[in-house]
Amino acid sequence: MRILAAGDHFVLNSLITEALRRVVAGPAEITELTLPWPLTPFGKVAEVDEANDSEDALIEALDGVEVCVTQMGPLTERVLAASPALRMIAVCRGGPVNVNVDAARARGVKVCFAPGRNAAATAEFTIGMMLAALRRIPEAHNSLALDGKWDATHYTYERCGPELEDTPVGLIGYGAVGSRVARVLTAFGAEVEVYDPYVRGDVHGMRSPSLEALLSRSSVVTLHARLTPETKGLIGSRELALLPRGSVLVNVARGGLVDTDALCDALDSGQLAAAALDTYEQEPLPAGSRLHSTPDVVLTPHLGGASKAVARKAARIAAAEVARYAKGEPLAHCLT
Repeated sequence: MRILAAGDHFVLNSLITEALRRVVAGPAEITELTLPWPLTPFGKVAEVDEANDSEDALIEALDGVEVCVTQMGPLTERVLAASPALRMIAVCRGGPVNVNVDAARARGVKVCFAPGRNAAATAEFTIGMMLAALRRIPEAHNSLALDGKWDATHYTYERCGPELEDTPVGLIGYGAVGSRVARVLTAFGAEVEVYDPYVRGDVHGMRSPSLEALLSRSSVVTLHARLTPETKGLIGSRELALLPRGSVLVNVARGGLVDTDALCDALDSGQLAAAALDTYEQEPLPAGSRLHSTPDVVLTPHLGGASKAVARKAARIAAAEVARYAKGEPLAHCLT
């Protein structure tokens, strides 16, 4: 069996190859192609999303290959048509958005993915961003480390931030990430409220009957919903106005959930005391974005799912699917 490990500078080819060697029984010829992400941004490539613009290199590398393990490789109609030997694609991420699934299905190509690989990392990052915004950690760091100023005003009542203990925190979305965040917030002693109309059963904290009810009671709101046509712009001017004045918004989910201009207006007016954002409506964040000049915003370049453990988990999950395929066993995370 010929396998292509089309990794990048996050999910390294060495991790993929090591994981494959550990679990794939029988002879396997593994070749490697290193894609440039994240040193170059991903985007739309032909008809697929969030992929590297590397169709030509991938077509060449896939010659005679039966299985492709990748994270950002653009498995477009053109690439699939040029790779008749391909029978399986294992994507090292939570969803194969970089694969034309319909075209793969039409050619009998299995498409697998790696759900949950970054849930713990994103949950931890969310808590870090929340604390950074609440306690003004980046602002204090910059005044001391960059400006060389011991700014005692950070200790004044007007400038110091609130604790998580006894603070009403609203979670929008209660999936793999949101549920972890809720558990950690409960340990901090926060008053957790959850809104997710698609989740049944118990939650950590109180379940909210509506988005409006949650917003009206939350001093901190953190987003964990999927981006769909229904949730695009979920948080706009109307929703931000429902929050108690001086609240904090955290978004380590998807940038399209929030109306950026409405968010900036809320920060400028003081309706929001702070925001912490890891994702944006447009990525990379444009140089002319209002967010660069809006006060009290913590900004990071989509790092929530970036940890060494995530890269290793993704490689292991994908390799396990390849091992099942090689043995003729049912696949655990397959769309086709």
